[in-house]
Amino acid sequence: MPFVTTLTLTSGDRHRLDDVVADIKERAERKGVELKGPHPKSPDELRVPQSKTLGPDGGRFDPWNHTVYTRTIEIVGYETFARSVTEEVFPDGVHVDVGVEQRTQLGSGS
Repeated sequence: MPFVTTLTLTSGDRHRLDDVVADIKERAERKGVELKGPHPKSPDELRVPQSKTLGPDGGRFDPWNHTVYTRTIEIVGYETFARSVTEEVFPDGVHVDVGVEQRTQLGSGS
Protein backbone atom coordinates (compact mmCIF):
# COMPACT_ATOMS: atom_id res chain seq x y z
CA MET A 1 0.00 0.00 0.00
CA PRO A 2 1.79 3.12 -1.19
CA PHE A 3 1.79 6.40 0.61
CA VAL A 4 0.62 9.39 -1.42
CA THR A 5 2.00 12.77 -0.45
CA THR A 6 -0.14 15.67 -1.66
CA LEU A 7 1.52 19.07 -1.95
CA THR A 8 -0.78 22.07 -2.27
CA LEU A 9 1.24 25.14 -3.24
CA THR A 10 -0.35 28.60 -3.17
CA SER A 11 0.96 32.06 -3.98
CA GLY A 12 -0.13 35.48 -5.12
CA ASP A 13 2.79 35.46 -7.60
CA ARG A 14 1.88 33.04 -10.39
CA HIS A 15 5.32 33.11 -12.01
CA ARG A 16 7.16 32.34 -8.77
CA LEU A 17 4.68 29.53 -8.03
CA ASP A 18 5.11 28.03 -11.50
CA ASP A 19 8.92 28.20 -11.12
CA VAL A 20 8.77 26.26 -7.83
CA VAL A 21 6.40 23.66 -9.30
CA ALA A 22 8.58 23.27 -12.43
CA ASP A 23 11.65 22.74 -10.22
CA ILE A 24 9.92 20.00 -8.20
CA LYS A 25 8.68 18.34 -11.39
CA GLU A 26 12.12 18.47 -13.03
CA ARG A 27 13.83 16.92 -10.00
CA ALA A 28 11.17 14.20 -9.83
CA GLU A 29 11.67 13.33 -13.50
CA ARG A 30 15.45 13.09 -13.02
CA LYS A 31 14.98 10.66 -10.12
CA GLY A 32 12.21 8.63 -11.77
CA VAL A 33 9.61 9.63 -9.18
CA GLU A 34 5.95 9.11 -10.07
CA LEU A 35 4.14 12.46 -9.93
CA LYS A 36 0.55 13.31 -10.66
CA GLY A 37 0.11 16.93 -11.58
CA PRO A 38 0.63 19.74 -11.26
CA HIS A 39 -3.10 20.31 -11.22
CA PRO A 40 -3.94 24.02 -11.42
CA LYS A 41 -7.00 25.27 -9.60
CA SER A 42 -8.95 28.31 -10.76
CA PRO A 43 -7.45 31.43 -9.17
CA ASP A 44 -9.19 32.75 -6.08
CA GLU A 45 -9.97 36.45 -6.27
CA LEU A 46 -9.88 37.99 -2.80
CA ARG A 47 -11.41 41.40 -2.17
CA VAL A 48 -10.98 43.22 1.12
CA PRO A 49 -13.03 46.37 1.64
CA GLN A 50 -11.25 49.32 3.24
CA SER A 51 -13.51 50.80 5.89
CA LYS A 52 -11.45 53.80 6.96
CA THR A 53 -13.05 57.08 5.95
CA LEU A 54 -10.95 59.81 4.37
CA GLY A 55 -12.58 62.74 6.08
CA PRO A 56 -15.80 64.26 7.36
CA ASP A 57 -17.41 63.82 3.93
CA GLY A 58 -17.19 60.03 4.40
CA GLY A 59 -15.10 58.91 1.38
CA ARG A 60 -13.57 55.43 1.47
CA PHE A 61 -10.38 53.85 0.24
CA ASP A 62 -10.66 51.55 -2.77
CA PRO A 63 -10.94 47.86 -1.86
CA TRP A 64 -7.76 45.80 -1.79
CA ASN A 65 -7.80 43.02 -4.42
CA HIS A 66 -5.51 39.99 -4.41
CA THR A 67 -5.37 36.87 -6.60
CA VAL A 68 -4.23 33.55 -5.12
CA TYR A 69 -3.00 30.80 -7.44
CA THR A 70 -3.00 27.13 -6.43
CA ARG A 71 -1.21 24.05 -7.81
CA THR A 72 -1.53 20.50 -6.47
CA ILE A 73 1.06 17.75 -6.91
CA GLU A 74 0.75 14.12 -5.77
CA ILE A 75 3.88 12.07 -5.13
CA VAL A 76 3.04 8.35 -5.21
CA GLY A 77 5.44 6.34 -3.06
CA TYR A 78 9.02 7.67 -3.00
CA GLU A 79 8.78 8.79 0.62
CA THR A 80 12.43 9.91 0.66
CA PHE A 81 11.88 12.29 -2.24
CA ALA A 82 8.61 13.55 -0.74
CA ARG A 83 10.33 14.19 2.59
CA SER A 84 13.17 16.10 0.91
CA VAL A 85 10.68 18.33 -0.91
CA THR A 86 8.65 19.05 2.21
CA GLU A 87 11.78 19.97 4.20
CA GLU A 88 12.82 22.62 1.66
CA VAL A 89 12.76 26.32 2.35
CA PHE A 90 10.44 27.79 -0.26
CA PRO A 91 10.65 31.36 -1.57
CA ASP A 92 8.81 34.11 0.26
CA GLY A 93 5.24 34.29 -0.95
CA VAL A 94 4.91 30.56 -1.72
CA HIS A 95 2.96 28.57 0.88
CA VAL A 96 2.97 24.77 0.95
CA ASP A 97 0.46 22.46 2.66
CA VAL A 98 1.34 18.77 2.87
CA GLY A 99 -1.00 15.82 3.27
CA VAL A 100 -0.05 12.14 3.46
CA GLU A 101 -2.40 9.21 3.08
CA GLN A 102 -1.99 5.51 2.59
CA ARG A 103 -3.97 4.17 -0.33
CA THR A 104 -4.90 0.58 -0.95
CA GLN A 105 -4.45 -0.77 -4.43
CA LEU A 106 -7.42 -2.07 -6.36
CA GLY A 107 -7.91 -5.81 -6.05
CA SER A 108 -5.76 -6.14 -2.92
CA GLY A 109 -8.67 -7.59 -0.94
CA SER A 110 -8.13 -5.21 1.99
